[in-house]
Amino acid sequence: MSDWRLQPGCGGSESSTGTMCSPEEAALLRLEEVFLATLARINSLVLQPLVTAAPEPSDPQGRECLRLLQQLHGSSQQLWEVMEESLHSLRERLCHPDSVGLESLLLLRRADHVLQVHVEYIESYTNCVVVQAFQKAAKRRSEYWRAQRKVLRQLLWGMSSEGSVGTALVQALRQPLTHHVQQYVLLLLSLSETIGEHHPSRELVVHTATLFGDLQSFMRQALDQAVATQALWHTLSSRPRDVLCTPARRLLQDSQDVPVTVTLLRAERVLLFDDALVLLQGSNFHTFDLKLVWVDPGQDGCTSHLLTPEEEFSFSSKDPQGQVVWQRKVTQAVCQALRGKKDFPVLGAGLEASEAPACRSAAYTFRAEGRLCEATYEGEWCRGRPHGKGTLKWPDGRNHVGNFCQGLEHGFGIRLVPRASEDKFDCYKCHWWEGSMNGYGICEYGTDKVYKGYFQAGLRHGFGVLESTPQAPQPCKYTGHWERGQRSGYGVEEDSDRGERYIGMWQADQRHGPGVMVTQAGICYQGTFQADKMVGPGVLLTEDDSLYEGTFTRDLTLVGKGKVTFPNGFTLEGSFGSEAGGGLHTQGILDTAALPPDPSCTRKRQLGLCAFPMESRWQGVYGPFRDFVRAGCPAELQEALLGFHVQSSKELRKSQEYLCCERSHSEDSACRMEDILEELLQHREPKALQQCLRKALSNWLHPLGKVLRTLMLTFQATYAGIGANKHLQGLAQEEVKQHAQELWAAYRGLLQVALQRKGQAPEEDEDAETRDLQVHGLVLPLVLPSFYSELFTLYLLLHEREDSLYSQGIAHLSLFPDTKLLEFLDVQKHLWPLKDLKLTTNQRCSLVRDKCFLSATECLQRIITTVDPREKLEVLERTYGEIEATVSRVLGQEHKLPMDDLLPLLIYVVSRARIQHLGAEIHLIRDLMEPIHIGGLYDFLLTALESCYEHIQKEDMRLHRLPSRWDSRVSW
Repeated sequence: MSDWRLQPGCGGSESSTGTMCSPEEAALLRLEEVFLATLARINSLVLQPLVTAAPEPSDPQGRECLRLLQQLHGSSQQLWEVMEESLHSLRERLCHPDSVGLESLLLLRRADHVLQVHVEYIESYTNCVVVQAFQKAAKRRSEYWRAQRKVLRQLLWGMSSEGSVGTALVQALRQPLTHHVQQYVLLLLSLSETIGEHHPSRELVVHTATLFGDLQSFMRQALDQAVATQALWHTLSSRPRDVLCTPARRLLQDSQDVPVTVTLLRAERVLLFDDALVLLQGSNFHTFDLKLVWVDPGQDGCTSHLLTPEEEFSFSSKDPQGQVVWQRKVTQAVCQALRGKKDFPVLGAGLEASEAPACRSAAYTFRAEGRLCEATYEGEWCRGRPHGKGTLKWPDGRNHVGNFCQGLEHGFGIRLVPRASEDKFDCYKCHWWEGSMNGYGICEYGTDKVYKGYFQAGLRHGFGVLESTPQAPQPCKYTGHWERGQRSGYGVEEDSDRGERYIGMWQADQRHGPGVMVTQAGICYQGTFQADKMVGPGVLLTEDDSLYEGTFTRDLTLVGKGKVTFPNGFTLEGSFGSEAGGGLHTQGILDTAALPPDPSCTRKRQLGLCAFPMESRWQGVYGPFRDFVRAGCPAELQEALLGFHVQSSKELRKSQEYLCCERSHSEDSACRMEDILEELLQHREPKALQQCLRKALSNWLHPLGKVLRTLMLTFQATYAGIGANKHLQGLAQEEVKQHAQELWAAYRGLLQVALQRKGQAPEEDEDAETRDLQVHGLVLPLVLPSFYSELFTLYLLLHEREDSLYSQGIAHLSLFPDTKLLEFLDVQKHLWPLKDLKLTTNQRCSLVRDKCFLSATECLQRIITTVDPREKLEVLERTYGEIEATVSRVLGQEHKLPMDDLLPLLIYVVSRARIQHLGAEIHLIRDLMEPIHIGGLYDFLLTALESCYEHIQKEDMRLHRLPSRWDSRVSW
């Protein structure tokens, strides 16, 4: 607590050197000394007794009054401290005018701070006036205050002896301050004239005089509003008075003073406060937060239309002037409420626009029946509707954080929905359209399932992935298409409990139409499903390459008429059945005279190729991208149509807890989209285009990269794990080619949008031949790495038997020294590169291994270091070149090898390269090579490599017997 006693000062206006300060400065000193003395007396005679009244009030109103008086006491103390500091600076100035300039006065140097302390005191004082805190406090100690009446009269001017103690207290706390501020203004104005226009401190003096002049106006308005508000409470019945009466609320306008009529709502009296608009009808009343009131002037000049979150009504007046008063006052009050502090110096001061802003931020709890009943919205508004970013909370625990448009969820938003039976909730991170989930979203359910995909009208619709956590009681995963909340169209479901994966068509959440079932045990079934059941004939292939044809049970057991073809060619045809625990029973004919089946019919039979046309499998992935391009690639739809990416499950959990979602920001996407389209325009030449597409496809935030990432997820869901079955290789290979074709079409779509935005003519449509060249030569090598792991695994499984025979042949050939192997392969001796052999003294030429044609061998080994079929063929071409270069060096002249010489040399190089799974490599190259190379050099070299591969598999090679003549199907 500061010491309220005055400290001695210089006591005059003349310094020790005889230099005189202005009379106004001396007058300011005397004014502040008097005011400080008055404040000290008010504190001791009025405020201290008011706040130390005993006992402490027990009723709520009494406690509220005591709190207000204590607040006033604190404001008075702060005012006293500031004025004491100001007085000290004045004394310093008067004692040392030569060294202390006028600008050092606290009153001038910190005028805004001094003003703010005065304002806080006035607000604390008027709060007490509004609720009659002085009168109520006086009643509690009436005898004490009656004894102090004479002392109070000494503090005031013109106080009647008949006045009440409460009135005396009101006057005692107001009159000194009013007089003090009035004298401040007069002295400051006089000082500004005395010091002259060119004085360096004149601007400070004028500024301070203006501030305290404004303070006078502010004080008059504040006192008038407080008195009017205090008087209002006596005119209201107890119910509205108890609710509306708060210390900080001020009455601005009353319809009893300026009449106004309300239409569309019933009201016999209208009250405008500084924070609310109140319509009274008897003892009932309706309160509207001014932050959420919009005013539109009527065309007739006598009507104003008012808009609130749940009500619309009008003010009308027979007197146009009265209508103007109401419209101006309401607009001013709304603007003041939005700023969050009182206008200074008076209501409406500094209001530039004649209307309040249409967009604003506020909180509101809805009362009307409907989906928002009792929900609280906090955020941005526009003309009575949630509009912009905000938070919506329901009493039942539902929360929604995101974007709104005209009162509806619109744009990205996160919603939490508690589950009724458990202490868990569902979390939806989705794009919304007019109140419903629409577009891409990630939904984490309280059942430990997560859905990532598209919605329409609040239901799963389009492509999506529904997956349970590995710890779930029945782990499952569905990747595919949805329609109105149900699985429908092409999709892949994995049942980990049963060890099964279903690939095929769905309808109404059931397997329906053609489908392929693959099991963990390697069994593969293709047939027709109806309402989740197998119907009609089907084909089943087992891991040992047995072929079953007929009808099957849900457990893939042959039942009824059917046929079994065993790997050795035996067939069993007849009727099949099964009993619980009894195995498979059959009655039919076993044919043991049949020839072994063609491997393409059993071991290499491919499923699903005709059942699921490749162009219709994943339209739910391509479709949103096409919609995005057709719309002109708007940045605001990029996430909704192309999706967003969340890195990890940890981030998903964090986004639940904090109602946020770390993803690409929409405000950056507009600039990014412009940059993307501009980059496409600048990189249209073949080499530049390849680099541009490589960069785009490797960036998960790029539209093309987003599509590729989704296609990777579908590919892994189909062909990884249980789906790694050799009978699906053809299906997977087709899919990769289709994805490359669709991504090229996607690039072309983006390019057309870029050209359109620049006002340039669109490119002409491609013919099929040109498109195939671009797809296989440009796009396929770029996207193949994304699918290579799963795809090559299928090739490995499909050619496992041939690769096993090949490996055995390589193992036997590796036992030969170089010269013995060249001799065994019938390579002509004049072609042997014996000059390349660098022998030590203890080595013999006939025992050296892995030295001949070493450069060609090392070159061929690089075929497994790339996934691009064209680069693999280039490795093969360089290998051929290395063989010819070695032969030419041996012969001392350039030499072109005929096929009879090339094939054994190539077999030698292949056997020494020891490439694993060469058969899978060869077939992958053959299937994915560019059409332009068919019939050309690369095709010839690949055919030669195939011949080598087949020769090495033959039994003659494994038995170290050389064939009598090379059976080559390759012609030079």
